[in-house]
Amino acid sequence: MQDITLRALEILRSADAIAAEDTRNTTRLLNHFAIGAKLIALHEHNEYQAAARLIEMLQSGKSVALVSDAGTPAVSDPGAHLVAKVREAGLRVVPIPGANAAICAFSAAGITAPHFLFYGFLPHTSSERKRALAELKDLPYTLAFYESPHRILASMADLREVLGGGRTLTIARELTKVFETIHACSLDAAPDWLEADPNRQKGEFVLLVSGKEPVQAEGVGEDAQRTLQLLLAELPLKQAVKLAAEISGEKKNALYELALQLKDRQA
Repeated sequence: MQDITLRALEILRSADAIAAEDTRNTTRLLNHFAIGAKLIALHEHNEYQAAARLIEMLQSGKSVALVSDAGTPAVSDPGAHLVAKVREAGLRVVPIPGANAAICAFSAAGITAPHFLFYGFLPHTSSERKRALAELKDLPYTLAFYESPHRILASMADLREVLGGGRTLTIARELTKVFETIHACSLDAAPDWLEADPNRQKGEFVLLVSGKEPVQAEGVGEDAQRTLQLLLAELPLKQAVKLAAEISGEKKNALYELALQLKDRQA
């Protein structure tokens, strides 16, 4: 309740209608601040149908506010389709800054890496999760995931298997709520930490996983490194090193050491 902004309250008070992910949750919010407004349900199961009705209201000159149960609408929450359709209709969409779990987690994690990739929720099944993680494995950016309590242990196992247990993980759960917890450890250590107390497996999670560390290649230029990586994808190690040395003019021994590091990373 205390995280809502003064501007958001002003908008809710002035709106002709409020589109809400769950009208019961939003009613509690509005009652707390003594706001009376017409509520219209807009969630993942009816968003396409509700969008047409809301656009008609906007075209008639009425104002509509959009809220979700937690976080920001259209960011791993319902609302993106509605926003797209409203914009397609030539109507104005005004963003109201507010709660966002990923940014909240980053602000308290102390991660100094300058770039991150917000992924949101991973797929529900292990096979699909592993495929998704395999596509992210080689990215040098901090990876930000959302996860639910009933999948946290299974997702953690897949993160370790695909990304490797040595990566740094920040677990942020129940952010801004009574049992807020922020814990940093390696991916290897995370399952033991979660299983040490069943309460640690409850609530909504943000998982921040460090990106792939760049391979250190002393004395080897960036162009030569790229050439070697491309050749290694198609040729045996020794042949790739030999061709990379001929193409780049770099020392074969340095390229060979780099090739070994690259192969270890892929193992």
